[in-house]
Amino acid sequence: MTGSGYDAASAAIDRANAEDPKNDELLYGRRMVDWVRKLAPGASEELLLAARAQHVRRWTVPRSTYPDGRSGYLRWREGLKKLHADALAAIMTEAGYGAGAVAKARSLLVRKNLADDAEGQTLEDAACLVFLQFEFPGFSAKTEPDKMVDILRKSWAKMSPAARDRALELPLAPAELNLVKRALGK
Repeated sequence: MTGSGYDAASAAIDRANAEDPKNDELLYGRRMVDWVRKLAPGASEELLLAARAQHVRRWTVPRSTYPDGRSGYLRWREGLKKLHADALAAIMTEAGYGAGAVAKARSLLVRKNLADDAEGQTLEDAACLVFLQFEFPGFSAKTEPDKMVDILRKSWAKMSPAARDRALELPLAPAELNLVKRALGK
């Protein structure tokens, strides 16, 4: 399914993610790839690489470098998308990928035309499922419940029906399950 270019690019992304001082991003990238493979067993190399590079070098742009508030947060997130896409493009080019493949992977990371792109939806689904499976308990413990319910509703709206089904199969603790039920109006 994947060739030497894919292996070289994956290794380069992993090396970059391994530089994260908190050691979060290497594991995050691998979890993203695991979910993409579950959701789309025949996923393209571009999608798998975009999943692995979802947060590549994220730690190099702290949230504190942008203004407080929602507007600053959204600008930070848009800046990160470009950072991730640029880093992935350089890695893929060095690994021998052509312009078309690089453009496709970049497009996935900057999330353009998500509604019309099945692979873009798969990437979004994987990000939501990684959050729910691995980050939700810690995040919800430090987030006010009503705000957490709002976040869950927004995440749920981004997910495909198949990903929602997978999310409902996750083994959530009672506190998290209660928040999900509130978000879904159950």
